[in-house]
Formats: sequence, C-alpha cells, structure tokens
Amino acid sequence: MPVDDRPMLGMLLMTGFCVLAPLGDSIAKILGDTIPLAQLLFVRFAMQAMILVPLAVASRIDLRLPPRVLRLTLLRTLLHIVGIGAMFASLRYLPLADAIAIAFVMPFLMLLLGKFVLGEQVGPYRLGACLVGFIGTLLVIRPNYAEVGAPALLPLIVAVAFALFMLVTRQVAKAADPIALQGVSGVIATVLIGAMMLLAPETSGAAFPLEMPSPRDTALLAAIGVLGTVAHLLMTWSLRLAPSATLAPMQYLEIPFATLIGWMIFRDLPDAMASAGIALTVAAGLYVIHREQLAARRATREA
Repeated sequence: MPVDDRPMLGMLLMTGFCVLAPLGDSIAKILGDTIPLAQLLFVRFAMQAMILVPLAVASRIDLRLPPRVLRLTLLRTLLHIVGIGAMFASLRYLPLADAIAIAFVMPFLMLLLGKFVLGEQVGPYRLGACLVGFIGTLLVIRPNYAEVGAPALLPLIVAVAFALFMLVTRQVAKAADPIALQGVSGVIATVLIGAMMLLAPETSGAAFPLEMPSPRDTALLAAIGVLGTVAHLLMTWSLRLAPSATLAPMQYLEIPFATLIGWMIFRDLPDAMASAGIALTVAAGLYVIHREQLAARRATREA
C-alpha cells in the first residue's frame, strides 16, 4: 500500500545510508587482499537474506511479490550485484573517497540518458553543469588512472549500475514492503552468485576460488552483510517516504563521510587534483538537482 511522503524522515534515513554504505565499503577494502570478490558478494547478499527473510516471516510480512514487482526486483538485484561488485573491485586499487566520488558521475549520466534516450527537456544550464561534473570526475580519475590503470574506471560501472538501480527502486518502493523487497532480493542474489561460484572453472581467476577466512575475517564478512543490509534497507525506506528530488542532494553526504572514514581507517586523503575534482563534481551535481527542482516546480505551476 502506498505511503504518504514524509520528507524529513526520508532525509534522515538517507543520511543513515550515507554513513553505513561507505563504512561497509571500507570493510570490503580491508578484506580485498584476502577474500575473493565472489565470496565477498555471496556473503554480503546471503547475510541480507538470512536477516530479512526470517524478520519478514516473524513480522507476518508477505514475501510473495506481484509478477511485475518480481520482474523489476530481479532486474534491481542484477543491477545491485553489478554495482556492488564493481565498487568492491575498485576498492582493491583506489582510495575509498576517490572511488565513491568517481561513482557520483551517476546523476549526470541519468540526466543525459533522460535527454537522449527518453527525450526529456534538458536546458543548457544543466548540460553545462554535466560538463563541469564530468571534468571534475576526470580530475579524480586522472591521478588514480596514472597509478593503477584501467581499474580506476571501475567506479564508472558503479555509476551506471546504481543510476538504473535507483530508478527501478523508486518504481517498486511503494508497491512492496521494504523488508520483503530486500529479503527476496537477497535470496535471488545469493542463488545467482552461488551458482556462478559452483559453475565457474578454477581457471576463471581470483574472483571465484573459495578461501577459508580467519576468525577476524569471518567477523568482518558478517559486518559487511549487516551494514550493507541495513544501509540499503534505509535507502529503500527513504525512497518510500520522500521523492527522489528531495533525497538526491542528501546522497552527496556519502563523499565527506567516505573521506572521513578513509582517513580514520586507511589514512587516505584525496590529493590536490582529486580534491578539486570532488569539489567540482559535488557543486555541479547539486546545481543539476537545484535546476531540476526549479523545473519541476515550474511544471507544477503551469499544470
């Protein structure tokens, strides 16, 4: 059943996501040298299923999704796997704040897709802001690309995957209970990744062979699952309670939180060029959001 918008609560929940998501990413970065990527993803989504499916059953929440919602949930889950997988892979090479900042090219991609694919009206100011945002992203990528090469581009895959993920989430967020949605998504992802791990040949590379984690790594793996589950549940709840246009600026809080967490855990800080790029990206992104909100209000008045 649709829920009336409650913007303040939605913004608070999105802030929680912006804190917990980079914290989970930082743990993935710690484990990146010892745990294969597929194993990280399998545990991440298996924990999600193990937490939320029993919670849904105990709360008498119906896990059966309507056919249309189930199809969108499958698509959403695939995008989620790709996005998180690309982020975890990028963190093996990049500082936490840099990887997240590059991924924030996402709003500009969404704007351009809207103009050139969906035929939406996008004025010159927003196109100019997109250009500035892409320049900022390039400034973040450049020093990292010089140091690690092609892996510096992995956050761009994150951006594309999560741009589509957010659009699909908004479509299903009010049509399904968040716990049911995330629980079913966790089950689907666990089955898909588990099948990949079983079917992939031993020669397929470092992503697939299983490793027996140490007790410390086991605890950290569990933490990734819990943090990721709670973070994305908060995001789903926020999209259920507030419009995307209201929540979009809040997502940029993830960059300063990631910078702080990266410094506290890894003593990593963006260099001068990357810092300038982050500032440009954030400024351009907030400007795009501001212009979109103005356009939406204008369209409402004219309707």
